[in-house]
Amino acid sequence: MNDDDPHAGQLLRTAGPPLDSARAAVVLVHGRGTGAAGILPLLEVLPLDGVAWLAPEAAGGTWYPHRFIAPIEENEPWLTSALKRVAALADEIVGAGIPAERTALVGFSQGACLALEFAARNARRWGAVAALSGGLIGPPGTRFGYPGSLEGTPVLLGCSDIDDHIPLERVHETATALRTLGAEVDEQIYPGMGHTVNDDEIARLFAMLERLAG
Repeated sequence: MNDDDPHAGQLLRTAGPPLDSARAAVVLVHGRGTGAAGILPLLEVLPLDGVAWLAPEAAGGTWYPHRFIAPIEENEPWLTSALKRVAALADEIVGAGIPAERTALVGFSQGACLALEFAARNARRWGAVAALSGGLIGPPGTRFGYPGSLEGTPVLLGCSDIDDHIPLERVHETATALRTLGAEVDEQIYPGMGHTVNDDEIARLFAMLERLAG
């Protein structure tokens, strides 16, 4: 493992048709400690034809070592390496002929935070962004300001109101920041839910990706 770029060369799991024959692509970003195998089961409840699924693996099962609300420098160089990994996949997808507006970024927990941060730092019209229990990365008090525009990108933010890992205030801050960037944000807060994904989130995600694949 490269100490300066720990996620370089890590495993990539794929499903669905090859990129060069797919109508759309989805990058699935797993949470801490699970690996791609922990998020690929989403495919069982998202039966979509013509979609290429790409699930990168984090080195050591974690995209960055500390909480997403820790000071940025404490999560380096892991965070920068993780963002580079997602960027490389986005470039590969475009190179295969699938534009960003037909590419979705989907993540859970730590992966949701990474997907959101990547989309915000690389603002353009993405096909969809779905963050299942996540928020933009940075310590409390961070003023979220990013250049560019998300140009109406549909974004799903789903989270519990009592999640031990994701402060509710950060979900609200994320929704505001993404709306400022021009995203169409669907913010769903589920009272009393644990750190998990529920059926309503799956239904909303399926509807987003079905429109993308269609």
